[in-house]
Amino acid sequence: MQISSDLYGKAHHKNGPANAFRHAMWNVLIAKAAFRKFQNVEKSIAWAEKVTDLHEKLAPNSPLETAMDLHNNKMGRQFFEEVLDLSEEKMIDLLQKRAENAQKVTKTSEIEVFREELVFIKKPL
Repeated sequence: MQISSDLYGKAHHKNGPANAFRHAMWNVLIAKAAFRKFQNVEKSIAWAEKVTDLHEKLAPNSPLETAMDLHNNKMGRQFFEEVLDLSEEKMIDLLQKRAENAQKVTKTSEIEVFREELVFIKKPL
């Protein structure tokens, strides 16, 4: 949360690219922490998925917001292998670039099209 706040202010609490960044980074950081324990990429990704999926199930969001969050969480877990050996600074830079290229969606069904991109619902003003 602090990194997202430092980079984006309150925008990461909205449903824009900054929020997509936060969700992806959250999953990368959880997977990295799990990797220190498990020393196994697949187990680390599975742990991050378990934790973050549970959070999304318990969070009171609209179906579109939930689908967006789940997608961006998944993208973070996919990016994990790319950033595993990077410094935190380089990881953040890569995730920021991914967020800059996030794709806008208006329906849950549109999210499926973006298999390697972060998604967002609307850019904050």
